Amino acid sequence: MPDFKLGLALGSGSARGWSHIGVIQALNEVGLKPDIVVGSSVGALVGASYAAGTLPEFTDWVTSLTTVDIVRFFDLTLSGGGLILGKRVMGTFSEQIAKRNIEDLSPRFAAVATELYTGREIWLTRGPLLEAVRASIALPGLFTPIQINNRWLVDGGLVNPVPVSVCRALGADIVIAVNLNGDIISPITALPHSLQREKHAQLMASKKAANANSLTDNTAEKASGWSILDAIKRWSLGDLLSISSEQEETRPRLLDVTLSAINIMQDRITRSRLAGDPADVVISPRLSDVRLMEFHRATECIEEGRRATLRMTSALEELTYIKQRDGL
Repeated sequence: MPDFKLGLALGSGSARGWSHIGVIQALNEVGLKPDIVVGSSVGALVGASYAAGTLPEFTDWVTSLTTVDIVRFFDLTLSGGGLILGKRVMGTFSEQIAKRNIEDLSPRFAAVATELYTGREIWLTRGPLLEAVRASIALPGLFTPIQINNRWLVDGGLVNPVPVSVCRALGADIVIAVNLNGDIISPITALPHSLQREKHAQLMASKKAANANSLTDNTAEKASGWSILDAIKRWSLGDLLSISSEQEETRPRLLDVTLSAINIMQDRITRSRLAGDPADVVISPRLSDVRLMEFHRATECIEEGRRATLRMTSALEELTYIKQRDGL
């Protein structure tokens, strides 16, 4: 019988990446368990947990995160090529998985990173798992780069946001890809900034109450009517500095510009790579309203991951048929 190998390419997308958990859960429920898992950026983080067999514990952890927890992970630095060292984040993640080497995992796993000075795409298929994940999530300007084998590595999403090509190279016959960038360039991001903020506030209003219990008076210092934690949640420097003039209210803020630039870059690279390396099935969670650092929104991201998988039911049924036909 044919040796059918199923690959799963988990894409980059920061906080939107928690939807990968829902995708994996839904695939497993219909009997589709990948033989090869490749992750880029947050996809490497979730994929590593799945390959190490600790996804249930990892899911419990991410769904318990609050805004306060996210802030506590920020081990800020003014040197080293990024704002966050990442030691606290990886220290916590190391509690979710044992100290494992990539080559010992099943299913087979790989993480994608980018060599800083050459732009080369690096596939991490051997060595310490935590080290590989840390390299793959090193978003430039946010996380400091990491040195592996005398090379400085940063986020894999810069060169291969949805690593279908790596799954193929590692032997996958059929590849399911999870694209987190499918709707990030959306009507809401095209609105003038003042209207965008209003629309975003409407979207967030129903979610704010759910996080209210985690914010106490002694942790939420106030800055001109906004709490510092609220400003971090919205990832808007203008909220924190309370710019009040009408002209400034309509002008894009520093972090809004930065995040929009990242979104545009990832969208364009993703389209190009998927055109050249098409997957057999592409699952696209709809999470354009989830911002870069909103990792506390795991529950809704996971649910959307499950819904996005169900939207591809007919295509997945075909894969299930092939798998059953081949007796695997």
